[in-house]
Amino acid sequence: MRRFLLAAFAAGWCVTGISQNADRFLGRWDIEVSPTGNNATIYPDWMELAEKNGAVSMRLQGRSGSVFPVTDFKTEGSHLTVTWPHRDASAPVTTWQLDLTEDRLSGMERRGGRIAAYLAGVRAPALDRKPPAAWGDPQSLFNGKDLTGWEPMGTAKNNWTVKDGELLNQAGGANLKTSRTFSDFKLHVEFNCPAEGNSGIYLRGRYEVQIEYQAVDASDPLHSMGSIYGFLAPTISVQRRPGTWESFDITLVGRRVTVFRNRIKTIDNQEIPGPTGGALDANENDPGPFYIQGDHTGGLRFRNVTVQTPKK
Repeated sequence: MRRFLLAAFAAGWCVTGISQNADRFLGRWDIEVSPTGNNATIYPDWMELAEKNGAVSMRLQGRSGSVFPVTDFKTEGSHLTVTWPHRDASAPVTTWQLDLTEDRLSGMERRGGRIAAYLAGVRAPALDRKPPAAWGDPQSLFNGKDLTGWEPMGTAKNNWTVKDGELLNQAGGANLKTSRTFSDFKLHVEFNCPAEGNSGIYLRGRYEVQIEYQAVDASDPLHSMGSIYGFLAPTISVQRRPGTWESFDITLVGRRVTVFRNRIKTIDNQEIPGPTGGALDANENDPGPFYIQGDHTGGLRFRNVTVQTPKK
């Protein structure tokens, strides 16, 4: 995932907003955005209001980019107004007008006074699940011969191919997802990311584990290799190795994720707050596919992709 001009806000921290009677809005919200344009695609956003020492703060995750704090928000009874600048300084500001009814949000997004989208939100599920008693045997998700079990996404050109037993993205184009969907799992994947390469693996199609070797992210843990993009940084620094084979072993149970990079534990049973930019949908209760970003840069290779699911 690439960062945008709002990256200065993307460190996952929050700042205090001025609001009254915001307690009914506190918590995390999965929001479905339905643009008004012709043939526009519905996409997910995410919002969190948190209270600490009497102060309420907010952060948002948009369609792309990274989570960022918002300071301009206010509540009046069951109505919430949120305003923030567009990442393009020359574009109109974005404003959300949301009404709360029986634990559901509804409203609209305006840009420069124009209705740009309609909004529908629900409280994000806790997904507080215990690890399974045992895991099943590893199942291969890539046969090393062709794209069986994988589907290119969207209308961009599909540049994925299989060469020498490896899954190769020849150039920036379509993303690639599994035909199967998963809930809780253990994923193993080996990858080779060239210098200046940028990709990511999405868990349940909603939470991106970053794969990148771009200079811009070299000293930014929240957007570096192995981060949960914008939300969780690796707690241990692992040497950058562009152009070589590496591995991820990722366990996701509910919202809790553990990441091993090259057999080194870098994220230990941490909670993922919500969907990252590029998520397929806002339906966090549902199983989802794995998907690999192919729309940034080419040259990335993958092999030995396996998954384990809870043993029945």
